[in-house]
Formats: sequence, structure tokens, C-alpha cells
Amino acid sequence: MSKVLEVTDLCKTYEVDGYSNNVLRNVNFSMEQGEFVAVMGPSGSGKSTLLYTVSGMDDMTSGRVIFDGEDISKLDRKHLSALRLTKMGFIFQQMYMMKKLSIIDNIILPGFQAKLRSREEVKHDAERLMRSVGIIDTADRYMTEVSGGQLQRACLCRSLINSPKMIYADEPTGALNSKASMEVMNELVKANRDNTSVLMVTHSEKVAACSERVIYLIDGDIRGELSLGKMESSEELAVRERKLKNWLDGMDW
Repeated sequence: MSKVLEVTDLCKTYEVDGYSNNVLRNVNFSMEQGEFVAVMGPSGSGKSTLLYTVSGMDDMTSGRVIFDGEDISKLDRKHLSALRLTKMGFIFQQMYMMKKLSIIDNIILPGFQAKLRSREEVKHDAERLMRSVGIIDTADRYMTEVSGGQLQRACLCRSLINSPKMIYADEPTGALNSKASMEVMNELVKANRDNTSVLMVTHSEKVAACSERVIYLIDGDIRGELSLGKMESSEELAVRERKLKNWLDGMDW
């Protein structure tokens, strides 16, 4: 398998009122194409900063990030934006949809912006994705007219509209109840089975148990990794969750 992401000696430091806050400290890891990795850790450990930095949404202080063979630190803003639009998908805890657009128009917007296919092809792909996650009946509704679970599945569709190499997900189930959370995770697992890589930040052990590998971050350092393997069915989830919990309990943080 080929590597989709290689992170070497990544550091991120914020300067605030003359004080240096080292949020990431020489972080090293890599991901294979089609791998699903969860990032866990206490609040303030640098999880979201890691996600934003390796995706090029935030600048790194030092180190190297290779995404799909390109060193993102060497790309100008225009090329970096194009890379994110065409090869990356994003899901956030806050949905960040445009209130004046319908659900389907929010989903197809990145497809139109990428200009890789005709408008008819983009719309066809959006409808296909919406059918696959069971929200095609919400196509003409607005974000205030659907449930949180439906809205987050729409965000998943939007993240997949340009067939990205990688989905970056920051607490994608944080604002959802347990039922809606697992509905979204089931769809994210399905996308991963189609060889879309996923790098996800989460506090939830149940959500992290859906991943293939868990990275634990404390004070900007990776303190441990746990391999869970691919989840073949939802029946495995309880066993995987117990394994993850036992690993976390047994670590001397």
C-alpha cells in the first residue's frame, strides 16, 4: 500500500504576549491509503491543531508534511486550496453549512468549485451519495429543517463529493446523540471501505473503536498507539471498545 500522509518532526508553536505555547512537539506518524486513524487525548492536548496542521488549514512552525506525494509546506495558498478542495474532505463538529442554500446545494457546491466534472455529473453524484446515506428526501430542505444526524450525514456527502484521498474529521459526532452518532460513524466506515483514508479527532471511545488505529496525544506528544484492525461489522464494536478502554486504562500517562 502507498502512504497518503507522512508527518515528520511536526511542531506548532503559538506566540501570545511574548509567551511561546508549544502545542505540537516533534510529532511523527504516517498513514497508508485507505487507513482509518483516530486521534484521542485530553482537552488541550493538540488534537485539533494536529488535524488542521497536517491538512494545511493551519501553518506549521517546523517539520514536514507530505500529503499524496506533495510537501504541503512548499505550496502557495492557491495550490494548497486547490489540493484541499480536490483531494481532501472535511467534517467538523459544527456543520458550517450555508443557511441560504438547500441541503443538496450545500453538498454540490465543492463539486462546482472544483470544476472537475460537469454540473450534471456533480448533481448526479450528490444524489447518489444522499441515497447511500438515506437522506435523499432532505435534498430540497434547509439546514434548519432537518435533524442533527441528517445534517451531519449531509456533511459527510459534501466531504465525499470530489472523491477525496482523505477525510479529516474533527469531533464529527460531538454534537449528536448516541443513535445519530453511530449512524454517522457507520457511513464513515463505509466510505473508508471504499479506500478513502480517514483521520479523525474524537473524545469518544465508542467512536474511536470504529477506527483501524488509535493515536493518543498528550501535551502535543504522541504517547501511544493501538492497532485495532479493520472493523468488519458493527457486531465487533463492543469488543473493540473494551479493548480500547483497557488499553487507555493500562497506560501510564
